[in-house]
Amino acid sequence: MSAAPRPIGVREYARRRRELMRLAGGDAAILLAAAPPRLRNGDTYWPYRQDSDFLYLTGCGEPQAVLVLLPGRKAGQSVLFCRERDATAERWDGDWLGPEGAVRALGVDDAFPIADIDDILPGMLEGRARLYCHFGREAAFDAQLLAWLRRLRAPPGAARAPQEMLALSHLLHELRLFKSPAELALLREAARIGMDAHRAAWSALRPGVQEHAIESTFLHAVRSAGACASYPPIVAGGRNACVLHYARNDAPLRAGDLLLLDAGAEWQGYASDITRTVPVDGRFSAAQRALYRLVLEAQQAALACIRPGRSWEAFHLAAREVLVAGLCALGLLAGTPQQALARGDYRRYFPHKTGHWLGLDVHDAGDYRIQGEPRLLEPGMVLTVEPGLYVAPDEALAPARYRGIGIRIEDDVLVTADGADVLTAALPRHADALEDALAQARAAR
Repeated sequence: MSAAPRPIGVREYARRRRELMRLAGGDAAILLAAAPPRLRNGDTYWPYRQDSDFLYLTGCGEPQAVLVLLPGRKAGQSVLFCRERDATAERWDGDWLGPEGAVRALGVDDAFPIADIDDILPGMLEGRARLYCHFGREAAFDAQLLAWLRRLRAPPGAARAPQEMLALSHLLHELRLFKSPAELALLREAARIGMDAHRAAWSALRPGVQEHAIESTFLHAVRSAGACASYPPIVAGGRNACVLHYARNDAPLRAGDLLLLDAGAEWQGYASDITRTVPVDGRFSAAQRALYRLVLEAQQAALACIRPGRSWEAFHLAAREVLVAGLCALGLLAGTPQQALARGDYRRYFPHKTGHWLGLDVHDAGDYRIQGEPRLLEPGMVLTVEPGLYVAPDEALAPARYRGIGIRIEDDVLVTADGADVLTAALPRHADALEDALAQARAAR
């Protein structure tokens, strides 16, 4: 087994900040706040997860911090406000960076105590024409920002405050859309851990176990690898797979049913997103195999469309064309494929798009359309390809043998200079290969 990739270094974070400042322009200021801790209930908090934009620009995993980028500032263009070291608090929470540690560990030009931000930051904004920020994301930070601007504009001797407040996401999310070699290494590791965890979950699969037993096996494998789940797993047996965001994960798995496992790993902030649908007792029925083959053919058609210069929409349309033709051939849709497409009633079985961007977020940052048109794919983009079919248990228009079957196949894909690199290709997709893998998992128990 190869060694895990090294964390992204401070030089890359500095490069990202420089590029963002270049896009913003020399008379702009950029403000970005760390994510606040989130209360779960009582005095218990959810495990802390840094805001992805803040993480992208700093690598800092602490709350109570604000990044300020000031292009062209002679005293230092990147400034971080963060918590001062506090021995008493650190006894409870572990070590904090502190301003000196932030400069050393994160490579920012300067750092100040967050307690002093009201006194220092307004002066940094003076004379800047534009302010880029995520206004509207966190109410408490919005109020603080408006107070700083009011102070700048207040007489006597009102200072020149930024006259424009612009959305930071337009610039920053375009940068995040294109993954660097260091990011791709982390995404590949997240994919590897996620695939290994799927295989571990298969080893626990048998009729009679609860969905949550599969979930716990997956999570154990992910945590044992030093990662965490990139989103709450969907562990859907039988008819539950027809609920797209099924979350209960508490039903028993029955012989003759399928299990749809949609689960991924997060490694150093970067996510994988993987779905496989497998037979609980190790063998697909004829009806299950027919629908599964159709979904796999749709995914293969979509993957063949992924290459630079092709439209984002093209791979979805390719998958849809295969699915609609197959649904007509199997008797789930009436008439010809052209008639079914025109009616739109295929959406009963295929209600979602075929993919999304992937990176620091499972549904990652980046526009899907440019000036109203689907954007063209470019090297360095990472996305999922995930066609599915879901025949509701009460779908009266479907032949009875297909009712209650839900199937999705999802893989993580890098757009390369000459096509697609499937990061999760090592996890079986074909029905026969899945049956063989399940048999091997049972034998190893």
